[in-house]
Amino acid sequence: MPILIAENLWNFDEVVVGQAGPNTKVTIRDAHIATYAQVAQNPHSLYLKTSTKKMAMPTMVLTYAPLLRDEIAQENGFIALEESKTARRQTPFAKCEARWFHPVYAGDTLTGSRCVLEKYVRRGSQFVTFRISATNQDQLLVAQYDYTCVFSYVKGQRPPPSASASITPSPASSTVSYIAHPISNPNNSAISSGLLPIGHLLIPLTVSESQEVMLRKNEFRLAGKHKPSNIHTDEDFANKNIFAGMVNSGPATMSYVDQFIENNFPLGSLYNGGRLLLRAITPFRSGDTVTFSGTVVDHRVLASLTVMACQIKGYNQRGELVCLCEVDIALAIT
Repeated sequence: MPILIAENLWNFDEVVVGQAGPNTKVTIRDAHIATYAQVAQNPHSLYLKTSTKKMAMPTMVLTYAPLLRDEIAQENGFIALEESKTARRQTPFAKCEARWFHPVYAGDTLTGSRCVLEKYVRRGSQFVTFRISATNQDQLLVAQYDYTCVFSYVKGQRPPPSASASITPSPASSTVSYIAHPISNPNNSAISSGLLPIGHLLIPLTVSESQEVMLRKNEFRLAGKHKPSNIHTDEDFANKNIFAGMVNSGPATMSYVDQFIENNFPLGSLYNGGRLLLRAITPFRSGDTVTFSGTVVDHRVLASLTVMACQIKGYNQRGELVCLCEVDIALAIT
């Protein structure tokens, strides 16, 4: 019989608030910004053109300053559950709240730091929240996000939909109708004056997910080691985990919401102090088509900014709620 070597696993009980991982440093290039937009299925031409001042999609922070759970575990003398040889399992995405403070451009060098922010038990399930911060070469905090993982899911697996479920064929690519708002003159009068009324319906966005897209997203890394096997790429491993099959990543869904926001508001509007909170409700699986829609629910003036609060929901072709988002758009008053 093979001899099993004891592993110092980073289980929920061993997670301690304040445990930190190593810092990362990434210099953003034009090609990085373009590639991220491509794997995020964002066809906006501004991300593809060569520019001395090309702006990154806000949710790119999850790539240039990634979570890196396994590195945090290793830094504190443990083996992450995803890396275990004897009891391997996933600690998947539950929710993420991101905040932005300064734009990120090609040529910027971003330092990422990461630590355990909190741990809690809710309705029997165990959750761990990590805080990741990104500062630029001028020591300015450009973005910060709190990423919550499920360490133990009390309800067991969430099986995939049955073959008899009604599924609408996925389009070959997402179709987007863009509002004209170039970065050099981003505000139109209605938005900059805070005049979009409460209840205003935003332009919807439909995105289809495929295994090819999941693989491309997994391959694109700017920090941390490559992981060829996870619940987004390895069917055998995915079938043994919470969602009983391959699903896309939480950061991927956040990038689609990012695209939805730029379809309705000036490019870069999240960078003025915007916020995006995404809660995952139903797994976004390969072959699914999700339509994101939203409503303005509040607007207020804060210093020199008009802050517009929106609620965004994503539903799949079966009518299941995939995600629920709260978004604050901060626009300069002109």
